[in-house]
Amino acid sequence: MRTLVLNAGYEPLAVVTFRRALLLVLTGKASVLAEDPDPVVGPSDVVGRPSVILLHRYIHIPHRGPASVTRRGVLRRDGFRCAYCGRSASTVDHVHPRSLGGADSWENLVACCLSCNGRKGNRTLNQLGWKLKTQPSVPHGPACYIRDLDRPAEAWDPFLQSTAA
Repeated sequence: MRTLVLNAGYEPLAVVTFRRALLLVLTGKASVLAEDPDPVVGPSDVVGRPSVILLHRYIHIPHRGPASVTRRGVLRRDGFRCAYCGRSASTVDHVHPRSLGGADSWENLVACCLSCNGRKGNRTLNQLGWKLKTQPSVPHGPACYIRDLDRPAEAWDPFLQSTAA
């Protein structure tokens, strides 16, 4: 079980185990904003299992440069959707092929399904007459640095949507 930790300003800070979250709540460092339906049953207590917690003190995050380009990061940024056809994506493609001088950058990499990746091959979009459904860009905000946000729990949605804007 995973728990979303929100900073005192309600921005996502981390994803931790429910045990770590429970420890933060029981020591008075955080409060529970959402709970899972199945509680934690101890020898003498029954406690709600936290799904989202809010820290009482603001944790200052030092300024970070742009996130490193990774396959998982590109897939997460594009919502696991193919940039060419919109179907489910499982791989990454260079918009401008590497063999033609394309870089491994956020602006040149997009999520892609295996079918479109095979059809595109070593050609540019102009050669194929294709257009991108979304323009690739560098992801911003604290959420791009947090692992496990590519598989968010349903209880996290209201807290993640407010930071997406």
